[in-house]
Amino acid sequence: MSKPTAIQISKSRRVLVIPWDDGHKSEYPFDGLRAACPCVNCRGGHENMGAPPDPNVFSLTPMEHYELAGADLVGGYALQLLWEDGHRYGLYTWEYLRGLCPCDECRGEEEIE
Repeated sequence: MSKPTAIQISKSRRVLVIPWDDGHKSEYPFDGLRAACPCVNCRGGHENMGAPPDPNVFSLTPMEHYELAGADLVGGYALQLLWEDGHRYGLYTWEYLRGLCPCDECRGEEEIE
């Protein structure tokens, strides 16, 4: 499993940037990250937990615009994103974030499988 070598929040570009230890670099727009929040409230209940990430969320027109206030590391396996509106419940594991990568390269690999 890939792990981040850094976590960068670009508020001017409104993206979370993660370079991975395998050389790949992911850029996640804030609105898509919030739409993909893996917490129980955002997923609509415990029965919907554990679903694989859906990078198609980044191609949807956002219902709202969200600002990322910061991020906290959780152990050595996840990020807890802290949103300006106070939401801070989703734990984005490295595996989830890597599977969520919206870049053409990752989306193309997903379509082949």
